[in-house]
Amino acid sequence: MVKNKNSKVFLLLFTGSLTAFGPIMTDVYLPAFPQMQQYFGTSVSLVQLSLTFGMLGLALGQLFLGPVSDKYGRVRPLAFSLGVFSLATVACIFSPTIYYFLFFRLVQGIFGAGCVVIARSIIVDLYSGRELSVFFSLLAGIQGIAPIAAPVLGGVMMNVTDWRGIFGILFAFGMILFFMTFVFRESHSREKRVQGSTFSALKGFVPILKNRRFMRYVLTQALAFGVFFAYIAASPFIFQSHYRLSPAQYSLCFGANAFCIMIGSVLVSFFRNEQKVLSMMTKVFLLLSVFTAAALIMELSFIVVEGMFVLLALCFGTIMPPTTSLALDLERTNSGCASAILGFFQFLFGSLVSPLVGIGNLFVTTGIIILVCSFLVYLFCPKQFKDSRSQ
Repeated sequence: MVKNKNSKVFLLLFTGSLTAFGPIMTDVYLPAFPQMQQYFGTSVSLVQLSLTFGMLGLALGQLFLGPVSDKYGRVRPLAFSLGVFSLATVACIFSPTIYYFLFFRLVQGIFGAGCVVIARSIIVDLYSGRELSVFFSLLAGIQGIAPIAAPVLGGVMMNVTDWRGIFGILFAFGMILFFMTFVFRESHSREKRVQGSTFSALKGFVPILKNRRFMRYVLTQALAFGVFFAYIAASPFIFQSHYRLSPAQYSLCFGANAFCIMIGSVLVSFFRNEQKVLSMMTKVFLLLSVFTAAALIMELSFIVVEGMFVLLALCFGTIMPPTTSLALDLERTNSGCASAILGFFQFLFGSLVSPLVGIGNLFVTTGIIILVCSFLVYLFCPKQFKDSRSQ
């Protein structure tokens, strides 16, 4: 619990800010992609690779920092992660070449991952069942503010500064949250922590990976993230280079799509049977992906393409909260490890998908990736399992 008497409100805002590290890291500098290509004198693929390195770090860092928080508690690993993240952000700003920048993006991602995985673990420490589900839905709604605000902020800042100024904002965000960690009491009591060495904590991955029901929720969410990250990697070039939108106009389009993700996430909290909603929305997600892929491959007008992305984003928002709460409620004993696996697969798929969109025709490749990932979302969604919380 937090020290402030309005603990639930502060917990929601704090954990929401922490879990926003993923979208903030990936979204805030998207409007600067074309400028960064010119600044470093490099190719489109290498600029996109910075997105991949950041997401790969977000994936790998969760595998280590999740179990560490199961052993040492949540607050100390969280403060350490925020401190190193902030230092890596400064190093990104002063990178002399794209290759230095890629390395520090990886470091930035690894320790940004600690914020994401520990925030989810804090919530599982404090809530369960229906309350856990509602909290994750509210959290997803707050998270939706990050991808709305981040590219808009990035686009606005591009009018007054360059990409380094954007990373200066990231540094400030990290330091604010670093000092906020000292406001919170530890949520993971000593009695519940993993005993023995750090390696003992890592052993918690084994039974979780063998839980087929848990892993199907994980894959459902990760593949949905594959669709989302294909859009993230391709959209700066589709909207700015092809449709000739300014950085500010692109940011508004991206913000509209992120707003739809937030709305979809909040809407889920009004339904009691999460499993039924999830099964239905994966079908809708597949159908919308077919139309979105067709619009991209045929290079239809900006209005049509953006309209399809808006609908796809709304549906994506309805998939995220139930897959998270249903999965983590299955593995409460090692919640840090379970949260790490969930986050690892999210960003692993993102890091794999992002560079693929740059192969060949950007519109065709992006459409194909969206279609394949959405089909696999439908395939892996565990429709045959009942949600016991709705019984």
